[in-house]
Amino acid sequence: MSLAEWLRTRFARAPEQVRAAVAAAGADERVLAWGELVAGGWLVATSRGLRVVPADPAPAAGDVLPWHEVASATWAAAGAGGTFTVTPLAEVEPGVQRRLPAQRHVLREAGELPAALRNRVDRTVVTSQRHRLPGGGGVLLVARRVPGLDTREWSVVFDDDADRDDPDARAVARERLAAAVAADDPSR
Repeated sequence: MSLAEWLRTRFARAPEQVRAAVAAAGADERVLAWGELVAGGWLVATSRGLRVVPADPAPAAGDVLPWHEVASATWAAAGAGGTFTVTPLAEVEPGVQRRLPAQRHVLREAGELPAALRNRVDRTVVTSQRHRLPGGGGVLLVARRVPGLDTREWSVVFDDDADRDDPDARAVARERLAAAVAADDPSR
């Protein structure tokens, strides 16, 4: 990419429909980066999370996927565009999350979106630890920064949803989480 193309991309203004949809969603939200979807509309990184803004003229944005609820996001570039595969998280009980089905977004043009998405998700993760479970499988312990909270929020994500119902796996996860939280306590 030439310097002129980079500058044009870096300092371009979001499309009017993107600005209107995000403004309608809330005054505390601002557009950081966007990419044009092949199917129409835009995938938008905002200060609050990831949004899909449809191409229709009504300024309505889809629900925001908060940055701290993104389990993973992979990017496969293809020319000026590419494909994002985003795996959201959902809380199933206090402190326990599960991975939802991955969302696939094919972009015609990605602009600064890959860098913005990676930066925002990485900024939420303070630390993560993977532990083996009895009988196979594993559990991921993650401490994240959540907007509006002064403390880190720890969560447990089992590799296999069935392990959430296994008393032995839950006991190991609770034990590992307690040790991780105690080691992370700044008052110690």
